[in-house]
Amino acid sequence: MWKTRVTELFGIEYPIVQGGLAHLAYADLAAAVSEAGGLGQITAMSLPSPDALREEIRSVRQKTDKPFGVNFAIGSHGRSYEDMVNVALEENIEIVSVTGGNPAPLFDMLKGTAVKKMVLVAARRQAQKAEEIGADAVIAVGQEGGGHLGRDDIGTMVLIPRIADSVSIPVIGSGGIGDGRGWMAAHALGAEGIEMGTRFIATKECVDASPAYIESLLASSEQDTTIIKRTIGAPARALSNDWTKRILEKEAEGAGYEGLKTYISGEANRKFIHEGDADQGFGWGGQVAGMIEDVPAVAELFARMKKEALSIREKWTIN
Repeated sequence: MWKTRVTELFGIEYPIVQGGLAHLAYADLAAAVSEAGGLGQITAMSLPSPDALREEIRSVRQKTDKPFGVNFAIGSHGRSYEDMVNVALEENIEIVSVTGGNPAPLFDMLKGTAVKKMVLVAARRQAQKAEEIGADAVIAVGQEGGGHLGRDDIGTMVLIPRIADSVSIPVIGSGGIGDGRGWMAAHALGAEGIEMGTRFIATKECVDASPAYIESLLASSEQDTTIIKRTIGAPARALSNDWTKRILEKEAEGAGYEGLKTYISGEANRKFIHEGDADQGFGWGGQVAGMIEDVPAVAELFARMKKEALSIREKWTIN
């Protein structure tokens, strides 16, 4: 019933992909998403070492026998990813996604393998280039999304059809999607699957998210996010708090990367999302935070989304 090129490509039941979620996308969440019928992912570059990635991969396999992937955020950690990729290959990972940088060198490491490759893109030309170098699918993220975004402020409603019309490989829609309505809307726009990030943070299996982070998501409206890092060419959407206000003040003062780096660091991110310290850190979040009102188990979220999507499909059929 839910068959698309995305479900066929990855061997999954529902065309729903869990985002990379820096410092949060580990074995518990990835396994839960995959076990529920979607595609869970581990975030490789948030882990301290290749051995830690190996442990996470093996932990997922102890929890589920369903397909899952490994995400490589290659442009935002100031460290090499080659050892991490080698571990993924040694552990026979079948699916990877690449975000935050030029995927070509990483793709070179995968030549001669059967690894399926996704690339996060925020513009039509990026999608075309990803297809040219061998991507099997692209994830088109609109400016509503949480975390790092494109520089052109293109919304999901426009971005998905523009990219779907520009490439022959499957398009996975992302940005502002958190329920069955968004799922069906993405399909109507030409996507063959969806990726969700923020919505998966507020689930029982996202065990590394602090109670303060979850409460912030639940309390936020669609107006309670802000774009930081725009002045250094790396715009990213976070939940609004005092820390992000300080970042924006620094940007307005012309601080540049050197003046911002302690404020936008992974450590500052972890201070809030892991420890709940809103005075010393921040958390990524998309505008879909305004639609999040509870913290279900992943399987419960999938059941709800499926019910919503089926209701919409029935209306389409009737009309």
